[in-house]
Order: sequence, then C-alpha cells, then structure tokens
Amino acid sequence: MATDLSWELYRTFLAVLTEGSLSGAARALGITQPTAGRHVAALETAFGQTLFTRSQSGLLPTEAALSLRGYAQSLQSTAAALARAAASHGAGVRGVVRVSASDIIGVEVLPPVIAELRRAHPALIVELVPTNRIQDVLQREVDIAVRMATPAQEALIARKAGDIELGLYAHADYAAACGNPATLAELASHPLIGFDQLTPFLREAGKKLPMWRREAFALRTDSDLAQLALIRAGCGIGFCQSGLARRDALVRVLPDVVALKFQTWVVMHEDLRSSPRCTAAFDALVRGLQAYIAGDDANGAGSPSRSPRKSTNTRKRGSM
Repeated sequence: MATDLSWELYRTFLAVLTEGSLSGAARALGITQPTAGRHVAALETAFGQTLFTRSQSGLLPTEAALSLRGYAQSLQSTAAALARAAASHGAGVRGVVRVSASDIIGVEVLPPVIAELRRAHPALIVELVPTNRIQDVLQREVDIAVRMATPAQEALIARKAGDIELGLYAHADYAAACGNPATLAELASHPLIGFDQLTPFLREAGKKLPMWRREAFALRTDSDLAQLALIRAGCGIGFCQSGLARRDALVRVLPDVVALKFQTWVVMHEDLRSSPRCTAAFDALVRGLQAYIAGDDANGAGSPSRSPRKSTNTRKRGSM
C-alpha cells in the first residue's frame, strides 16, 4: 500500500463522507467532480478497499470508509492547526486562534469578550466554534476550549473561571399573566420548556429534579439556544444561566428549590503555552468568563490574569 498519499485525497474523502456525493464534495472543495472521483479512486486503489457504494440517495460509505473517518479527521485537524501556526509568525499577538464553547456560551457570552480581545490585538484572527460537541484540544481540533466540566487530560493547560449557575426562569410577561409557581406541584401545571432526546448528562442532571423529564415538557427542543429563545418569548418556564437571566430581566422560579452549578474551565494544549496568540486569547477568555460569572457584562473586565497552570485533575465529568 502506498504510504506517500497526498493530504488532498483524504480531504476529498472527508468531503464525500460529509456531502454524500462526488458533486457535493466537489462544490464544497472548489474542485471538479472528475477530480473528486479520481481522488476517491486513488485512495481505494492504495487501500485495496471499496470506500463508497452507489445508492439512489448518493454515495454510501462502506465499513472500511467509516473505520478511516477518525484518522482522516485527525489529519484535517492537524493540517488546520499547522496552517494557524504558520500564519502566526511575526512580532506581537497576531495570526489565527480557534476557540470552541457550548452553543450558549459561544453565542451569548463570548462575543463581547472577543470584541475586547480584538480591540487590544487587532492583528489577531479568532475562529469561534459554538458547539455542544466537545472539541478535542489534544488533537488540535481547536486551540482553546471553554468546558463545563473538570478537565481530565494531563497535557492540558487549564484555568477555572468559576461556577456558572443555572435555574428555572420565565419571562416577566409570562409570570405576570400566568403567575409564578410556589411549589414543584404548581410548576407541573405550567408549560415547561425542555429537551427532546435524553442524553447521559441530562439523565444525571435529572436526578436532582426527577420531574424534569421529556413527558412533562410542553415545548421540546435539543437546542439550548432554541430553549433560551422560547423562554425569552414568554412561552413557558425553562432552565437558563443566571447571568443571562439577569441580562434579560427574567423572573426566577423556585430559586430555593432548583439551582444547579457547573464548573467552567478554559483549556488549551500545553504546547501552546509559549504562543502569544493563544496565551493572549486564553487570558482574555478567563477574565471575560470571570466577569460574566461575577454578574458583570462579560466585557473583559475582571480579576487580573494569572499565568495558566498545567491541569493535574484526573476526574472526568459530563458537559453541557
């Protein structure tokens, strides 16, 4: 089997996996369909395996293709990290830094923090990845990640920003029209906003509030952003971060009964400790999240930054 295969072949392979067709992969990559076909054929010849079969809906990956997906994704992440590092040479804080956070943190909390970071370092380019899927920092999917869980890997630099509190909230208009429940029994009679598909994290969180189950929800969505939008629209009662609730003047429901706290960490690979672009972004994220947790406006103000430390925590917990 050939061992000097071009990265371009793997890039096309991943695009076909994602798009489900040669034409879709070609459009995504800006190449021609015949070129995409040649790339896939070259991989199949090199591996001696059929990677895709034709169907009425497009190209279906074979078991061999699915087994290669993770390795190709690692190559893709490494190539992207190499490009970010190569673009960052020069004096001062410059180049590209890639940051991931949950949907809510990425959309609702980090933009003002990033704006402040960019004002301080205008030559810095920030790639923001809002996703509830944990991005692998060790595999360089991202340079820095905001995690709602204690970091477990030894090769990470980690700083705890604080504990983010979640509670039940409703819009003031909803509370004025429908009242604020005083007990869990009364809560059950209100339209509740919650998840559609149960996850291990939600199952664990549900132990603290057994009634918070799919069957009880009048409005169901697995999007945290959609749940927040429904609360803001006055559709009912749902979970919200207390910092966002203060910002929107939402009404707290059963504060003495329902309150959850999640540790919030900023992490990056220890190899990036000497990178000016990454350390500047890392420190700014820590300060911004500290300010947000303290009830400020997430504008980058907060306690003075300390040098990040290597994580020695080996516990592994769920995230959100």
